[in-house]
Amino acid sequence: MRPEDPTPGERDEPAANRPAASPPDPAGPADFAVDLTAHELLRRAHVLDALGPDWDPLDALRDESAAYGLLYSGLDEQQQRVYDDLVAAGVLPGGGSGRAAT
Repeated sequence: MRPEDPTPGERDEPAANRPAASPPDPAGPADFAVDLTAHELLRRAHVLDALGPDWDPLDALRDESAAYGLLYSGLDEQQQRVYDDLVAAGVLPGGGSGRAAT
């Protein structure tokens, strides 16, 4: 809502009873708004189209979890300590033991 727009109560008043709107300040910030709703919907449609009809989000999540398990598998003692420190500090999500799932 712009400053010169009438408030809901002012909309009911005749224009002659309302104070004149002040002109925008040329030195002030410009009123700039872009509605990206249509673009976002188009972007999502293109993403889903690119993924194809066979894409299964649950399967993708399982694959991602398995890949995450492999990422931190086979750590030596020093790497495991660093991994444990990072999990304890909240830098990495916990749940992994540093060992690959079998």
